[in-house]
Amino acid sequence: MKVLETDRLVLRRLTSEDASFILELLNDPSWIKNIGDKGVRTLGDARKYIDEGPNAMYERFGFCLYLVQLKEEGTPIGLCGLIKRDLLKDVDIGFAFLPRFWSKGYAYEAASAVMEYGRSVLNLKKIVAITAPHNESSAKVLEKIGLKYHKMIAFSNDDDQVKLFN
Repeated sequence: MKVLETDRLVLRRLTSEDASFILELLNDPSWIKNIGDKGVRTLGDARKYIDEGPNAMYERFGFCLYLVQLKEEGTPIGLCGLIKRDLLKDVDIGFAFLPRFWSKGYAYEAASAVMEYGRSVLNLKKIVAITAPHNESSAKVLEKIGLKYHKMIAFSNDDDQVKLFN
């Protein structure tokens, strides 16, 4: 179920067959540090995450986080897509890649394609983003795709704050 294609990447909907990749990505220390621990510890947990997260969002809104894979090899390298969170008025773009695929331009390539898709196909007037305050590499990608830091906002009922870009 391909959604987008760039020069080097394919973005597609997640399936239960992606559970082993999701298990690896969500337990990578960089995911836990920058996004948070989702409690995904088994392949069953990963399948549940896919079904109740990205796929449920796709059914509800027609968009979600997509699996990003290398076009030539088909190797999954990360996630990138659009998310509708209860705490944000607007749809936000999100992405995460395994560290071995960082610094190769993949996040920018995928995020640029998702922004264009959101605007031209989904007719979204405004797309925002949030990052952990210390996540400078994601902030740089967001600025490169045209978003600007706006302010710090509360992310949940606890004291966690995130940077809002719009």
